[in-house]
Amino acid sequence: MTASRLATPAHSPATLRESAPALLAGLLGLAAWALLFRTEAMAAVQVWMTSTAYSHCVFVLPIAAWLAWDRREAARGLRPRPTVWPALAVLPCAAAWFAAERLGIMEGRQLTAVSMLIALAVALLGWRLAWVFSSALGYLLFLVPFGSFLTPYLQIVTTWWVETGLNVLGIPHVVDAFTIEVPGAMFYVAEACAGLRFLIAAVAFGVLYACLTYRSLGRRLAFIAASIAVPIVANGLRALGIVVAGYLIGSAEAATADHLIYGWGFFSVVILLLTLAGLPFRQDLTAAAPTVIATPQTAPKLASALAAAASVAVLAAVAPLAAWQLNRAEPPPAVTLPGFAATKDCLPMGDPPVLASGVLVQHFSCGGIGLTASLRVLPQRATPAALRLARAAATGEQDAADATTSTLTLDNPAAPSWRVVEMHEPDRMSASAAWTHGAPDPGGLSGRLRMAIDSVAGGSAAPVLMGVALDNVRLIHSDDREAVLAVLRGFLSGQDKLLAAIPAVAAP
Repeated sequence: MTASRLATPAHSPATLRESAPALLAGLLGLAAWALLFRTEAMAAVQVWMTSTAYSHCVFVLPIAAWLAWDRREAARGLRPRPTVWPALAVLPCAAAWFAAERLGIMEGRQLTAVSMLIALAVALLGWRLAWVFSSALGYLLFLVPFGSFLTPYLQIVTTWWVETGLNVLGIPHVVDAFTIEVPGAMFYVAEACAGLRFLIAAVAFGVLYACLTYRSLGRRLAFIAASIAVPIVANGLRALGIVVAGYLIGSAEAATADHLIYGWGFFSVVILLLTLAGLPFRQDLTAAAPTVIATPQTAPKLASALAAAASVAVLAAVAPLAAWQLNRAEPPPAVTLPGFAATKDCLPMGDPPVLASGVLVQHFSCGGIGLTASLRVLPQRATPAALRLARAAATGEQDAADATTSTLTLDNPAAPSWRVVEMHEPDRMSASAAWTHGAPDPGGLSGRLRMAIDSVAGGSAAPVLMGVALDNVRLIHSDDREAVLAVLRGFLSGQDKLLAAIPAVAAP
């Protein structure tokens, strides 16, 4: 009896007193992390609150905590063993964070920041205990609202499913990019219809289900792969059903069905079928009896815990400090540019504005429609993120509940291609274009990379952003959109003098 009582403490969960050094160091390390990456955290929370595609992220922390609680028996008898070696993993994460910050990729900054937080946990827990809680730590990556870059590809896949299904069913149709026309109805595979929000939520559920239901890595990976494939296929079939319904009963009824089918009912049915398909392959997850530890583990010392946390914090701070040094306030170059020209349908309102602090804003009245034209000259070390913020300020698209993008090309061969955004709540249509290195910004990764190199090396070119926004416009019917687009096109076509002067400002 005495021997049994003496053996029990060696295999019981770590007490609060024994874990106090690691807990204290963890709190200090978490505070340092929150200070260094507060911008990433605040941006993530804002996306959670405003985007339906990432509203599930608010449940990630409780789920990760529950996964850790579920693994408590496997951790019986183990104590935190702080070590500085996991801090070495922060170095590539910090380099990746700096690259993402220069390229203006917030999702990359957030993913690397969470990865550094996981490295902090590993450094304080030690390898053995961190492995026990690896599923909970890995699930923290779903705090990051990533995946928006997949939207264009999902639009392509969804359109392909619809076109293939219409061919099989023998329904006459015409497909132009993401526009699908059948007799009596026309549909557009918008960004909101691409299925991103369903895919992201399904993958988050699939990872959780795989961690709870399977023990082998192969089965877990197979179910996660199914969680990716099934939502994509299901969304394609959903879109096909909507188009077929529009062909049979009219587009208005199909649009109503879209909102109903794509809601919680459709999501729940697909997830239920995916869950039922995975149940026959489940494995017994009952925790095995803990292995007897001959020598009781000693509680971690405060010095070693603080050293581990400090190592992670110091290495993690290198990249943000370097970015801060490069991002110090730099005024835009002093330039002279002509103002916006009045056109036949758009007359200026108020006094002519003056280019001040790199910003020129002018208001017009276009047949009763308010038009705001703006020009922004950015500092020479501006990053793609700064250009994106300037675009958002010029168009106001960050305030819209729903937005659809397209491209507008003018007859003037010297004019750039304009990025047109059709917004709802509030109703607005905007167009914007950017110039870098004396030419229209190519966009994509090549444009970001060019600006990123200039932001580090100190380029001599000043990026320029021009934006035009029309507020309180009717965008319900196609005729309404065409009328507003015609006003936008007419105003931009009358700005030849300004468009000819911008490349000289943006040139190195």
